[in-house]
Amino acid sequence: MFCDNSAINEMNPGMAGFLVAKKRMVELNGGMQQGIVYLLGAGPGDPGLITVRGRELVGMAEVLVYDALSSAEMLNWAPAACERIFVGKRASRHALPQEEINALLVRLGRAGKKVVRLKGGDPYVFGRGGEEADALHEAGIPFEVVPGVTSAIAGPAYAGIPVTHRGYCTQFTVFTGHEGENKKASSLDLRGIAEAQGTKVMLMGMRKLADVCEALIGYGQEPSVPAAAVQWATTGIQRTVTGTVKTLPARVQKAGLGAPAVVVIGDVVKERESLNWFEKLPLFGKRIVVTRTRAQAGELSARLRRLGAEVLEMPVIRIAPPSNRREFAESVVHAHTYDWLVFSSPNGVERFFQAFFAVYRDIRSIGGARIAAIGPGTEAKLREYGLAVDVMPKKFVAEGLVKAFRDAREEIGTIEHSTFLWVRGEEARRVIYDGLNALGAIVDECIAYKTEAETEDVAGAQAAFRERGADIVTFTSSSTAENFFKLGLPWPEGCRAASIGPVTTATLKELGHAPSITAKTHDINGLVEAIVKAAGK
Repeated sequence: MFCDNSAINEMNPGMAGFLVAKKRMVELNGGMQQGIVYLLGAGPGDPGLITVRGRELVGMAEVLVYDALSSAEMLNWAPAACERIFVGKRASRHALPQEEINALLVRLGRAGKKVVRLKGGDPYVFGRGGEEADALHEAGIPFEVVPGVTSAIAGPAYAGIPVTHRGYCTQFTVFTGHEGENKKASSLDLRGIAEAQGTKVMLMGMRKLADVCEALIGYGQEPSVPAAAVQWATTGIQRTVTGTVKTLPARVQKAGLGAPAVVVIGDVVKERESLNWFEKLPLFGKRIVVTRTRAQAGELSARLRRLGAEVLEMPVIRIAPPSNRREFAESVVHAHTYDWLVFSSPNGVERFFQAFFAVYRDIRSIGGARIAAIGPGTEAKLREYGLAVDVMPKKFVAEGLVKAFRDAREEIGTIEHSTFLWVRGEEARRVIYDGLNALGAIVDECIAYKTEAETEDVAGAQAAFRERGADIVTFTSSSTAENFFKLGLPWPEGCRAASIGPVTTATLKELGHAPSITAKTHDINGLVEAIVKAAGK
């Protein structure tokens, strides 16, 4: 058994070495840490369409410079200490003029920061990324460009419109309807666009849609050619209007579509009738709030978004170290002396093994303890450490685990006089402790974390909820329910609460918001299934 007792108080074994190495790198660079700016394409709106490299960089950023076209959820991916700067580019409304954005990136780079400039779509497709790159080059600031999925392709695809199709065309043209306000003459060749073969895609042109369509017709574009406008493409609030080059502007105005939107002109629009997959998803058009911690929200959000929902991530709790860290550390050190280890949440597993590997080098140092867990999420987290579960209740609640031990005595033997270490949060109910004691077990508690109210609304979800409301608010624990309602947010008319299980449901009832949606299987899969079933009704 390899053990380093000096690491018990630290609980973060690699940090000291990292800081020493970082300090040495700064010294080698003349006292100034080398800065770098990443011009990162955030994609068209669906955060699932960002590249793997892009997600990685946001998670490493020291400063995040973002505009209004980026998915707000991406702000939650950045480290807690990351500085977030909104520069708000959308149509003619800019929080900062482009020249000031360029200067900001240069200043941050010179300050030695690792800067991620998050830009909607692709940085080099009408994103003015070239201008930002020029400014960085002239200032001698290292930079990298990370391409993103452009809305010119993704927008039509999510509306059921392929920009190329062998039955209609073999080329497409992309142009912008918005040019620099200081340009003396337009460089937009509308005559050439009208005469071009194949599909035509216009970005950033909703304010001039009628003028552009009229000009194209004047230059020979057939008025009866199908056309479509897709607003907020690839998101759960996507809206699509179809018509022809002649009729589309009036239809868009009647429907109230505005920016940001993509306009598609060409016979490929005919394919929408058969290829419109996204707007047929079971949760399309539903706005759903996810209240889990910032670190845990991703799984549920992704599942809901893949089913077409617009997701508002509103973390109302965060996981913090336990009040008594030394007592926790000592419990972890002696974990190998127990007959059973009991984990009732993925958070407990993660915090336990963070401490465990600060002390031990080898998972085998866990000893011969058998393992019990509540729920597939907890089991999956244990599997990440190469550990199998010996006892899992059919009902994923504390009462279910006690029953599982009572019913499994023939298979696992009596647990009377067996020693148990129960890894839990500070706020956990006493059901497991009392239930196992009643069966004759000797139970010690290992308090691995505590739940605190989340005080930051990084992505602006609370403001969005106040402004636009929601169809469903999800609750995955009693603590999410309690802390959500402490915010004092107005509950929208018709909004439904969705509960993961009976304990959370009981808390919601106490708070005066009995859920109309409850998972039959008390895990994320069960919650999603219940939401889809309710939406279908």
